[in-house]
Amino acid sequence: MPFRRYLLWLTITIISVCAWSVFLYAYSGGLAPYGYRNDRKAGGFHCHRGPLAGQSFATKDETLRKLQAEKPGDIDTSKKTNPPKTP
Repeated sequence: MPFRRYLLWLTITIISVCAWSVFLYAYSGGLAPYGYRNDRKAGGFHCHRGPLAGQSFATKDETLRKLQAEKPGDIDTSKKTNPPKTP
């Protein structure tokens, strides 16, 4: 009987670790206000949401210009840099 209890405990532990590893491995980075993200590995930017979902761009400016063309008046392209992070 103790072996079965140990085997059950071991099985539950292994399943739990595998299940949690999926959540821990998931990308935790957020999206910019218009639904795009900086692609550090491949370079450039890619969009997950909004009118440009699924498209990639070489620069942030190119992304914002395309967004401006899609939704004139809704996009503020005057901001060239991200706001400073507060500690």
